[in-house]
Amino acid sequence: MSKFEGNAITWFEIPTADIDRATQFYETLLAAQMLPFPGDEPCHMFPSGEGAVGGCLVQRLGQKPAAEGTMVYLNVDGKLDDALARAQSLNAKLLVPKTQVPGGYGFYACLIDSEGNHVGLHSR
Repeated sequence: MSKFEGNAITWFEIPTADIDRATQFYETLLAAQMLPFPGDEPCHMFPSGEGAVGGCLVQRLGQKPAAEGTMVYLNVDGKLDDALARAQSLNAKLLVPKTQVPGGYGFYACLIDSEGNHVGLHSR
C-alpha cells in the first residue's frame, strides 16, 4: 500500500515569512536537519522515511503564516518533553502543555512557531 492509499495526508506545507529563521527554529525544536528542496521558491523539507508522509517549510507569495486555520501535528515520538524544553529555549509560545490524548493515543502539545503558525507536537 502506498502512502496515498493509507493516509489522509500525503504532503503538508507550513508557510514562513523568513525561511532561514523558520528553518533554524524547526531544526532546533525537532533536533533534526531540514533538507533544502531545489526550485524557484525557498523550501526546506522535514526529514521523513521512505514511503512516509512528508512536508516542508515554504516562503512564497500568497501563503502567510497564521495562528488560525489548519493545524499540523509533527511527530516527536518518544521525545515530547525534550522538544518542549527546546521550544521554551526558542521562546515559542506554548498554547497547550503536554496533554494525554484520550483512548491511549499518546500525548500532544501545541505552540506558536517563530513565524506565528499554530502547530502541534505528538508522541506515543
